[in-house]
Amino acid sequence: MKPKTIRITYWIATGIFALLMIADGIAGVTRQQAGIDAMGMLGYPVYFLSIVGGAKLLGAVAILQNRFRLIKEWAYAGFTFNFLAASVSWAFAGFGAFETTFPLIILGIMCVPYFFWKKYNRVQHDKGYSSDFAIA
Repeated sequence: MKPKTIRITYWIATGIFALLMIADGIAGVTRQQAGIDAMGMLGYPVYFLSIVGGAKLLGAVAILQNRFRLIKEWAYAGFTFNFLAASVSWAFAGFGAFETTFPLIILGIMCVPYFFWKKYNRVQHDKGYSSDFAIA
């Protein structure tokens, strides 16, 4: 793949994933009824919704920036932990395959921008550019 194609794919995938996390984060922070119901079914306190929602908003901002690589890495790690924990929570609460696998599907979607971010950084590094700078 050409570097330009990698960059465009990265930004499209990152934008889509960030929008999903922003929407979910806003729903959590504003304590939408679907989230309250889910927390009740899983046995978590409702305030947990605000904590996770706020973390998703911060994580979305972190993956959209390109200045601080470590913060971006930790945001991706946080999303990974969140989706794995969500899947395990649904499974332990006795729910079916859909509820258990849906967070893993979102995790798979998250892997696309992460993969292309790493790939573009390698291309830039091979050209002699510092990967600490923006890729736009």
